[in-house]
Amino acid sequence: MTANELRKKYIDFFVSKNHSQIAGKSLIPENDPTVLFTTAGMHPLVPYLLGEQHPAGTRLVNHQRCVRTGDIDEVGDFSHLTFFEMLGNWSLGDYFKEEAIQMSYEFMTEWLNIPVERLSVTVFAGDDAVPRDDESAAIWRSLGIPEERIHYLPRTDNWWGPAGATGPCGPDTEMFIDTGAPGVEGSRPGINDGKYMEIWNDVFMQYNKTADGSYERLDRRCVDTGMGIERTITILQGKKTVYDTEVFQPILERIGALSGRQYGSNEEDDRAFRIVADHVRTAAFILADERGVAPTNVGAGYVLRRLIRRAVRFGRKLGFDGPFLTNPAELVLEMYREPYPMLQNRAEEALSELRAEEERFLLTLRKGEHEFTKMLPNLQKSASATIPGRIAFKLYDTYGFPIEITEELAREEGLTVDREGFDVAFRKHQEQSKLEGEKNFKGGLADHSEQTTKLHTATHLLHQALRDVLGDHVAQKGSNITTERLRFDFSHPDKMTSEQLSKVEDIVNEQIQKDLPVSFATMKLSDARNAGAIALFVDKYDEDVKVYSIGDYSKEVCGGPHVAHTAELGRFRIKKEQSSSQGVRRIKAVLE
Repeated sequence: MTANELRKKYIDFFVSKNHSQIAGKSLIPENDPTVLFTTAGMHPLVPYLLGEQHPAGTRLVNHQRCVRTGDIDEVGDFSHLTFFEMLGNWSLGDYFKEEAIQMSYEFMTEWLNIPVERLSVTVFAGDDAVPRDDESAAIWRSLGIPEERIHYLPRTDNWWGPAGATGPCGPDTEMFIDTGAPGVEGSRPGINDGKYMEIWNDVFMQYNKTADGSYERLDRRCVDTGMGIERTITILQGKKTVYDTEVFQPILERIGALSGRQYGSNEEDDRAFRIVADHVRTAAFILADERGVAPTNVGAGYVLRRLIRRAVRFGRKLGFDGPFLTNPAELVLEMYREPYPMLQNRAEEALSELRAEEERFLLTLRKGEHEFTKMLPNLQKSASATIPGRIAFKLYDTYGFPIEITEELAREEGLTVDREGFDVAFRKHQEQSKLEGEKNFKGGLADHSEQTTKLHTATHLLHQALRDVLGDHVAQKGSNITTERLRFDFSHPDKMTSEQLSKVEDIVNEQIQKDLPVSFATMKLSDARNAGAIALFVDKYDEDVKVYSIGDYSKEVCGGPHVAHTAELGRFRIKKEQSSSQGVRRIKAVLE
């Protein structure tokens, strides 16, 4: 079964179970300061998991583009990926454990034809705070999964959330396929020895963790599931790795044709092949996303830059000494034309940005080589003929010069590198980066406090005011909201004048003072556009959407949350206007 076939089967199955298919969303989350990328199918559904009414109903299904880079240094092995597709179905206060597990079982055994004897499952073992999930275990037994293939695992394995200190959370049940590999003695699901491969995960949000650390049962219980396409087709096709499937084979073949080398020849080259293939696929999706970001030194742009530069580094191991990434990137965009047609809208721009970043890094490498040459006379005077780790790390940290290239050049000059010293400096740097990253990659439910709700509502007023002052070419390109401020990116070619900024600020405050009512209506996207609503980042033309109106001033397709009246917002003040990227400006503003 191919990825395209699995994607269609999954959607068809859940539509047959009265689920509404909804469109997947951008890789760049809207108004969620907790993540840089959409890391799971549930992220775009946060307001609805927290209680908002979804325009498509209480049973939903979709396929979602995701990026996770927490294990970026592990990519290159047989299983880790930075970009992947997630299939998901949701119950928003509708069905719960019994129906969710029964549907999972039916899809696996009847639609995917997975033999029951190859299935094992895990459930939450319970602890002092929450009892064991005997309910899920009993459902699995009733479906024919024997007791010896039902494993009770702790919170670290079978519990989700909350995202922060408090909020919705609950046990999950995970489904595994026996791959037939021998595994270690005492192997079981959850042990990463190759014998059991996780295929699906059903999360049951049935508790609310309170500020005192106790768990209350929720009246409105939700189900959130996830099945990774790449991992699942690997199992269904009987392949050893995701790179052996049709998802990666064309990309690997293209890299091989360009480099003159063949994937499968030796493990060192193969690892470089896999890293380049994974990273170029991820970079292509990020760059061509409807909210695509450009390579920068901060946030999502920094992650993108790191992916591209890592691909270039490993491309050098395959013999590439000039730009080459746009060729396989173009292939990636073509391969995904059918499930993600919106990528074609930015394909040309994405490929141009990719080539520019690749050329910048090649220039960086040349500068690093120049710095190395300048250091060489002093290094050669050392009796130990060893380049200190701190010097190697300086080349890496200051000039972006990879340690592997420093080692290559050192060998050519009869020198060695104090790799242990470099690793110490690098680990210190990594730990600091991880601390920073945890602030942005913790994932899960976004902050929907009273203050962020006010700021989110203010972005609607700001968006319309910018269009009133600058023109209808203004369109939202990104938004990030914390409890302290809003950040709003929009299309506009020039720096705004102080007069324009004052006018925008005055318009927003005028609408706030009018105490306009905030309301919403559910309608088809086509009807929303005909009614004059601003509708960005919506993929399916016939999809039901929520249209929020602020009096008769602003009308925009959005998921929420919003205040009831504009007078709740207080005073709006713009603190800064600056460039975000070419043709995109950024405003930071607060409510006082």
